[in-house]
Amino acid sequence: KMQHLTLLTLSLTLIATICFAKSPYQSVLQHSRIRGRQHGPNVCAMQKIQGTDKKYFTNCKQWYHRKICGKPTVISYECCPGYEKLPGEKGCPAALPLVNIYNTLGVVGAATTKMYSERAQLREEIEGPGSFTFFAPSNQAWAALPNEILDALVSNVNIELLNALHYHMVNRRLTSEDLKHGSAFPSMYQDFNLHIHHYPNGIVTVNCARLVKTDQHATNGIVHVVDRVITAVTNDVHTFIDTDDDLETLRNAVAAAGLTQMLESDGHYTVFAPTNEAFEKIPPEMLNRILGDPVALKDLLNYHILKNMQCAESITSGTPLETLQGTVLEVGCDGADMTLNGKAIIQKKDQLGTNGVVHYINELLIPDSAKTLLELAQGSAVTTATKLFVDAGLGSHLSGSEALTILTPQNEAFKEGVTMTGDLKKLLKNHILKEQLSSGSLYYGQELETLGGIKLRVFVYRNVTQLFFWLTHYVDYPLPKG
Repeated sequence: KMQHLTLLTLSLTLIATICFAKSPYQSVLQHSRIRGRQHGPNVCAMQKIQGTDKKYFTNCKQWYHRKICGKPTVISYECCPGYEKLPGEKGCPAALPLVNIYNTLGVVGAATTKMYSERAQLREEIEGPGSFTFFAPSNQAWAALPNEILDALVSNVNIELLNALHYHMVNRRLTSEDLKHGSAFPSMYQDFNLHIHHYPNGIVTVNCARLVKTDQHATNGIVHVVDRVITAVTNDVHTFIDTDDDLETLRNAVAAAGLTQMLESDGHYTVFAPTNEAFEKIPPEMLNRILGDPVALKDLLNYHILKNMQCAESITSGTPLETLQGTVLEVGCDGADMTLNGKAIIQKKDQLGTNGVVHYINELLIPDSAKTLLELAQGSAVTTATKLFVDAGLGSHLSGSEALTILTPQNEAFKEGVTMTGDLKKLLKNHILKEQLSSGSLYYGQELETLGGIKLRVFVYRNVTQLFFWLTHYVDYPLPKG
């Protein structure tokens, strides 16, 4: 028993060490090292999404679930950053030779970047003295670049290609520990900033490109390999909205809601930008009502904006993230697709601005606060009662601008074939309160008045909230949450 207790203590200490390393990235790297150490020194466990070339250092959650973005993964064991194999030796016992940046590119999976560096006459600079950080696109990153963009770069190697490569460089040495969340560093191309985000799950991005290999030290700097070719960022997120014809309806809505200045100011916003097509899917009556209601419109737009910047590559599983509207969106992924509330509605990702990122979506997200009572009740477990309210002539109260609360019986509270009668109309009228009340604002002994003139008293118990007709009748319907 004492041996078992000692082993348990050691296991807990090991887990604590894994989970509380210096930074999220270092924590994940350390976990990968521990999982790979049975295969020799400096071996890291990697998880590759089946059917793709995407690999990740493994963390506790991914290791046990064996899934990333909902897709199964295959475990492989590779040399940790900065190490290499030796013939006949177990694991990766040798440190990579410390050479200049140009030669380092050839041994870290960035041979294409090395080739283009020579063609752009950058070789002499990154072979010589200095202290640089090079965010080097992987070979796969160059292969994924659209042909027209690549042709434009290589057809003018002395200017366009050189500028593009300089934008991937910083004139100082930056390790992964220096890459703090929300930081920015001037690049060697006209001092345009490179935007760094270091997420809690250990993902590190530069301009939304994921670092796939880090901390490859060189005599004159350091190399981090990234999964895409990055481009200079010069515009704020509002400029995307202001200049794209596909976002014309959103542009007008942002102006009407008074959000233009915010989206032009400093920040780290994530904007899920509904296209014109997304707005057109909404019934015209409902859309016009929201667009004409300043409060509802602002709630609608703020529901599409996260408080923090979220690049697509930072998402490896569903995560609830807070919006400016105060509620949360579940931002997740399904394979290569980024999802919102479980739906793959994002059609263009990672449009990076100086103050955030824009993701284009083809479906409008409507928060409950932007809906009328009637709209809120439709398509839920209270459709029978909703129809009866309308049949009783109470629809105008539920679709108007009055501050009301509806106490809605669930469908199972009704027998089939309910007939509208005068008594039922009175009863339904007494299910509408003259105030707008959330469940959290109710308290024991509180008196509430209905549209029918009846007073209700509130009784609050540990797990149940009950409403009684004042002195006489009991209302046997559950109070909806919220």
